[in-house]
Amino acid sequence: MSFRALVTQKAEDGSVANAVETLDDSRLPEGNVTVDIDWADLNYKDGLCLTGQGGLVRTFPHVAGIDFAGTVRDSSDGRYRAGDPVVLTGWRVGETHWGGFSERARVNGDWLVPLPKGLTTRDTMVVGTAGLTAMLAIIRLESEGLTPSSGEVLVTGASGGVGSIAIALLARLGYSGVALSGRPENSAALTALGAARILDRAEFLADADKPLEPARWAGVIDCVGGNVLGKVLKQVKYGGSVAALGNTAGIALNTNVLPFLLRGVNLLGIDSVMQPYEKRIAAWQRVAELFDISAYGALVEEVGLEALPEAANRILKGEVRGRVLVRPRE
Repeated sequence: MSFRALVTQKAEDGSVANAVETLDDSRLPEGNVTVDIDWADLNYKDGLCLTGQGGLVRTFPHVAGIDFAGTVRDSSDGRYRAGDPVVLTGWRVGETHWGGFSERARVNGDWLVPLPKGLTTRDTMVVGTAGLTAMLAIIRLESEGLTPSSGEVLVTGASGGVGSIAIALLARLGYSGVALSGRPENSAALTALGAARILDRAEFLADADKPLEPARWAGVIDCVGGNVLGKVLKQVKYGGSVAALGNTAGIALNTNVLPFLLRGVNLLGIDSVMQPYEKRIAAWQRVAELFDISAYGALVEEVGLEALPEAANRILKGEVRGRVLVRPRE
């Protein structure tokens, strides 16, 4: 049996190239469940893998794609049988293990979850790691006492996949979500998703920095890190929390201890890659109950395997809004 995949190769000079190839099943990596992939999606991390940046891929040739959904082809794991619809996000698949930019994948059954009730395989890739991370952030903020009556919740990087889905989920839960974005052309789409108001990132960062700034946010979902995270920490209300889950603006954290000492602010790290099975299931089911896939349709783009390298460059430049879905079979 053979399958098509987008294969990433690295030359002796360090350059990286991608091409769609037809491979034999014997090329699939080790694993106890083989999946015929219906859909994958494109994330920022995938952009790094396809362009050879970030040091995420150590072994070539490689097949990227950190998320996929499809149907079990064969399995020696008792939890899954041929024909079962399944979803995979995280576990460093697409980085250290061949991933979803392929018609077929072989993985460890521990990394899979059954298709959440009420969602199709395509729906789950509209959500993907981005939506799962957004839901995990909201769950964590709520565990620290955040409620809709607490006040406004700021979402940074709101035009991206995680941020835009976070805005939609917050609205469905009755929160007043404020979208911080550097792309004003997306304001109408964010408002349609439920953003209470839009803040321009350039104007936000232009305000003079102070050790402690006026308290504005009951909670924050920060998708970008860097100087944005440093600034929002100074604006969180007493006892409020910041869920940090991205670093597209950089990994440095420029802040001081006053928000923590004088306002009791919590900085919460959100990881979606190694989340335990039970927490994944709970987050997926909550997404299935809350997220309106149809309302998000204007922010979904579909591409085939051949178009992925170009899309990878766009996502790294911040030129992708919402979600990019991947059709391995066209």
